[in-house]
Amino acid sequence: MVTRRRPRISELAPLLRPKPIEWSARRRRLDGALTIADLRTVARRRTPRSVFDYTDGAAEGEISLGRARDTFAGLTFHPAVLRDVGEVDTSTTILGGRSELPFSFAPTGFTRMMQHEGEPAVVRVAERAGIPYALSTMGTTSIEDVARAAPGARRWFQLYVWKDRSAGEALMRRAAAAGYEALVLTVDVPVAGARLRDVRNGFSLPPALTARTVLDAAMHPNWWVDLLTTEPLEFASLTSWDGPVADLLNSLFDPTMTLEDLAWVRSVWDGPLVIKGIQTVADAQRVTDAGADAIVLSNHGGRQLDRAPVPLRILPDVRAALGDGAEIMLDTGVMSGADVVAALALGADSVMVGRAYLYGLMAGGEDGVQRAVDILGAEVRRTMALLGVRSVAELSPGHVSL
Repeated sequence: MVTRRRPRISELAPLLRPKPIEWSARRRRLDGALTIADLRTVARRRTPRSVFDYTDGAAEGEISLGRARDTFAGLTFHPAVLRDVGEVDTSTTILGGRSELPFSFAPTGFTRMMQHEGEPAVVRVAERAGIPYALSTMGTTSIEDVARAAPGARRWFQLYVWKDRSAGEALMRRAAAAGYEALVLTVDVPVAGARLRDVRNGFSLPPALTARTVLDAAMHPNWWVDLLTTEPLEFASLTSWDGPVADLLNSLFDPTMTLEDLAWVRSVWDGPLVIKGIQTVADAQRVTDAGADAIVLSNHGGRQLDRAPVPLRILPDVRAALGDGAEIMLDTGVMSGADVVAALALGADSVMVGRAYLYGLMAGGEDGVQRAVDILGAEVRRTMALLGVRSVAELSPGHVSL
């Protein structure tokens, strides 16, 4: 039989403490996001459909992206217990420099369209977090302005090879003059992929006003106010363009580029060279034999060839083929710190994240990008501790199986 008594006020007080009031709506939104998927939900709610779909979507049936995420979700970790993990070091070396976390910010185009704070917000977070940031050729902030926004950041410049080679040379020289330490050459876009969400949404830059976009504006007034009251939205490294993005890509990019053109790139750029978009063991060997310092195993986030190889699945074979030579980075489908750890265990030297930080940007500007880094960093640290490892170097294929 339970004996009841009258509760003492002193016992009730700890149970009735009110939660501190957070007056910032942005802060409340971000504090409630515990995962990158949560940030994605907030981003979807706060951003016009065509803009969100541009970030979130992939090519054709979006099979490549789905397979990549399914692969991460389906892997199995193998933890070692009774290990001293009182202190876990998440730092590593990327392209010869220290990175406080084993991932970098991938290059993404149209960033100010997703949220008006754009590339400067992202590079400032990278500077604070001590990780590299790659600025896209299709960026909406100039090479020089990004450098001024975060002079202490490790900055890389991503280049697409244009039909007009002189324009590419000019961009490389500007990046070198502004202190960008590495060039990321993207090689998986000879032509634009068929991104059907964008076609159905009539996606263009600048955004075109249609009946649908006017209705969307009514549902997302803050986004439109920010767009219309800040600097005009344009490609910082290109001449002005008015029309569908796929048409722009096809008009600019050179589908005749071959391996021999790496010599041309090297004749202009003498810093570290990263080749992004590698999807086979043979190509990994070809570009490293041709002088690449690092490769990115990537199918462009599923945005180019649908049914392309899943980067995580080919990673062990590429690692075995390259040995301890060129650095291997990996992207596509990365939505958590656990995904990052799995890629490291399977042979990647580091990981690139793109959509993850863009969801944060759309959810809450610079604060949202910082929240994304905080989430990913905490997940990396926790996953490493639960696996029984204290440093990135201790991760091995024995810690995970596909």
